[in-house]
Amino acid sequence: MAASLCYGGVVLSGPVTRLGCIVLSRPGTRAIQTSAVCLKNRAARVRVGKGDRPVTYEHALRPHDIGHRKGWLSQHTSNLCGEEGAADRVVEDVFVRRFIFGTFHGCLANELIIKRRGNLLLICALMLQKLPPQKFYFLVGYTEALLSHFYKCPVKMEVQTLEQPVVYKYL
Repeated sequence: MAASLCYGGVVLSGPVTRLGCIVLSRPGTRAIQTSAVCLKNRAARVRVGKGDRPVTYEHALRPHDIGHRKGWLSQHTSNLCGEEGAADRVVEDVFVRRFIFGTFHGCLANELIIKRRGNLLLICALMLQKLPPQKFYFLVGYTEALLSHFYKCPVKMEVQTLEQPVVYKYL
């Protein structure tokens, strides 16, 4: 079926009327709306400012540099050909990230790296020293025990603590 086209208020074909920027059509007709192409990809990029904003290594590189200059934040074999369960791994990773963000609220210095090695779930994190060591060790053990019970596999956390967040460069 042919569609109706409008240009500059003039109807090219079919029962469509254009008033300003509103297109009116009669019931039972088809119309095409077009817009200009916008080739600006700004998602997940840090805007360049006056040079006073500290940026970490993860945020300094653009999203299309993943796999070239920086690595993936989740490492597993579910994305290989013939493997199943990639969607399940994504949901599990989101749950683990939210759980740890809530457990160590305000203490994460950088993004978590989640690695799966066989049956072992390995979580690597950089934390800020905002808690006393006894509470920090308790929360690490609590997280490992609870996630091991949830996922029915051993969970191990590798944690490094920092006094201040590491600044890669200023934008």
